[in-house]
Amino acid sequence: MSSDLSVVIATDCGSTTTKAILIEYVNGLYRQTFRGEAPTTVEAPIENVTRGVLNAIEEVEELSGRTILEEGQIITPAAEGRGVDAFISTSSAGGGLQMMVGGVVSAMTGESAQRAALGAGAIVTDILASNDGRLPHQKIERIRNLRPDMVLLSGGTDGGTISHVVELAEFISAADPKPRFGSGFKLPVVYAGNQDAVENVSKTLDKMALTVTDNIRPTLEEENLGPARDAIHDLFLEHVMAQAPGYPTLIEMTDAPIVPTPGAVGRMIQSVARTRNINVLGVDIGGATTDVFSVFGEVFNRSVSANLGMSYSVSNVLAEAGLDAILKWVPFDVEESDLRDRIKNKMIRPTTIPQTLEELQIEQAIAREALRLALDQHRELAVGLKGVQSERDLSDVFDQSATGESLVSMMDLDLIIASGGVLSHAPARHQTAAMLIDAFQPQGVTQLAVDSIFMMPHLGVLSTINETAANDVFDHDCLVELGACISPTGTGAQGSPCFSYEIRSEDLNESGTVQLGNLKRLPFTGSADVTITPTRGFDAGAGPANPLQRTVSGGEVGIILDGRGRPIGGVDAQRWPDAISAPE
Repeated sequence: MSSDLSVVIATDCGSTTTKAILIEYVNGLYRQTFRGEAPTTVEAPIENVTRGVLNAIEEVEELSGRTILEEGQIITPAAEGRGVDAFISTSSAGGGLQMMVGGVVSAMTGESAQRAALGAGAIVTDILASNDGRLPHQKIERIRNLRPDMVLLSGGTDGGTISHVVELAEFISAADPKPRFGSGFKLPVVYAGNQDAVENVSKTLDKMALTVTDNIRPTLEEENLGPARDAIHDLFLEHVMAQAPGYPTLIEMTDAPIVPTPGAVGRMIQSVARTRNINVLGVDIGGATTDVFSVFGEVFNRSVSANLGMSYSVSNVLAEAGLDAILKWVPFDVEESDLRDRIKNKMIRPTTIPQTLEELQIEQAIAREALRLALDQHRELAVGLKGVQSERDLSDVFDQSATGESLVSMMDLDLIIASGGVLSHAPARHQTAAMLIDAFQPQGVTQLAVDSIFMMPHLGVLSTINETAANDVFDHDCLVELGACISPTGTGAQGSPCFSYEIRSEDLNESGTVQLGNLKRLPFTGSADVTITPTRGFDAGAGPANPLQRTVSGGEVGIILDGRGRPIGGVDAQRWPDAISAPE
């Protein structure tokens, strides 16, 4: 099927809106041609998610003039002006996939289980561990109250502890949590722990729908997340989705397994990193949560900051970041009480959008802190394996971070992909770039891009049946290139030289020096050869004071020369000139 695709309809069932896109093979490339959306219908009074999907597809029919449905069924295969070759879908309706994970040691197998579940597109509600400090009855009560859709149980290397793993299984069995959807089916549990404990765990969890897969931590030095993630996807379809209103019909209609929306975005991020051979960081900031995805050295990680968002969770951003942290990004004077009132009004009326420039600037200031905090949480999760025995020399004696060190290296990062309302729908692309640079503080040379209409979930599931089609649409219709950020690391006196630059291309030939604390934007859309020579104490990626040569791509913003150092210094250095940040 993958080699013969010419027309594909893809849908993403969100919590409130179901989005449909039509993808067609045009002039040797796959392109997204039409788009429609409709309210998601998973809740009362309709309680049938398929209805919302059909409504969104009907809108695509009206816009494109192509007949896709006949008596509520997808017409296949595609013919002239009629039908499609494949129908695919993702879903986060009904709150998405909510999981609890368990491991013997919280910082080792517990973290590995969390990474496996998050990578599969789940929201991890809690981590159960033998050493988490809770009493047995507290653990049982917690499992019972959370009512997860699924449980991932791990623990012990192969040939290691059995008793602790069985103890965790006993807690799950004693709690016997009732699933959110469907009262007449067994709770799915994935066991991915010590293979010597399989028999005992199976006996203990005989009341559950148990699936046994390979150990996610077969040895301390090895992490094997793939089999557990595949099992989670299968059970998500078989148990969780099959019990939700209308999903059995939708599952029968699709030509590929339905994937949780965050899992599909993660697959697209991985596909981009693999096909371009680069390190990628992706972020999706919503009203209630912020998801961060990263691929460094082929290692994929995802984190969910469930308390950081721009509407429902906006007060949590204020509480965690603090008022001063938000105020430093606001380019005008505002009373603290006024700012607090504005933030609380946004939480009370989460669907409102900024109506004035001041409101927009405050929202974008909050977004900077939400993104920064989400990246901090992601760094804590995306770490090397803890508990690994490693050879150490004398210099390592004074460095206690040999294991468990974060894999997220901003100097090695090649591309940042942004999505979410506050980033994708900013009035000017300059503002999107400014928010990303201020929040993530990229180092060296980093390309910036934004998902134009949040198409990555559709393309993630498309990549499972035709990666070429997914990458064609991603490059030509989904991704909006913002440009390149050049930002050496280091600190010094404001106004002193930070770095010099030479930029050479057919359309742009420029050189100069950027002072510490200054920002400069060069409008440019093509490709250019850049030489960056940092001054003493600064590093652009080739070592302190060493020149760096790179080929960079411009975009809708161009090339941004950021001389504020890293970490970003005082208040004066944090504010963007109007020429860069204000709408044109």
